[in-house]
Amino acid sequence: MSVTTVIIIDDEEASRGLIRQYLQAHPGMDILSECENGIEAVQAINEQKPDLVFLDVQMPGLNGFEVLQEITHIPLIIFTTAFDRFAIKAFEINAVDYLLKPYTRQRFEVSIERTRQRTDQHGLYSLAANIPLQQGTYPPRIFVETPGRLRSLDVQDILYLKAEKDYTRIHIAGQSYLGSQGISVLEKRLDPQRFLRVHRSYIVNIFHIKEVYRDISKTFLVLNDQTEIVVGRSYLENLKKLIY
Repeated sequence: MSVTTVIIIDDEEASRGLIRQYLQAHPGMDILSECENGIEAVQAINEQKPDLVFLDVQMPGLNGFEVLQEITHIPLIIFTTAFDRFAIKAFEINAVDYLLKPYTRQRFEVSIERTRQRTDQHGLYSLAANIPLQQGTYPPRIFVETPGRLRSLDVQDILYLKAEKDYTRIHIAGQSYLGSQGISVLEKRLDPQRFLRVHRSYIVNIFHIKEVYRDISKTFLVLNDQTEIVVGRSYLENLKKLIY
């Protein structure tokens, strides 16, 4: 019997314990380790290279989607979370399944069967093609969730991005959309030749900067739509690189 190696990642011991209990019925599933936050998860996945990961979404350190941006080994993923709003994003990256807490043993067995269906004679199906990990390549379009659908945005149309706690507000002309990832995660996925971090809470599209001015001790950017954004002192050097 072939063995599938597993890592369980969840900040709640009870949730990890339930997965352990259900996996006891599957002797072909070998639990390598358990993690209770996103930082531990990245290290464990990269070092132990599991075949399958049960991954919570909301966790300390890094959330589940941020973990996927940091790992170099790409396993099969089964998301486990109490929040249904992340389901679209989970299937966008081709996760095996999305277990909505609280789930039953019967629902868990469906996930295990879906995992088996992803296995062929050459081994486990890889998610690598669905997660943009390769540095130096930047998507020309990004997708944001709107009620009932995903909205495609051309990155050239983005004026600026603003951090809103664990999420990011993406502004285009006359409209804005709330992205499901933090601003630092999005910064890594946007072309640095086009987007500039100018503040802890702001990233701007340099092609939409109309002018820059100083007011006493502060520096401001004025965008094409007349939005004014203050430049953080620690980010002034980034702006100076654009001055010739």
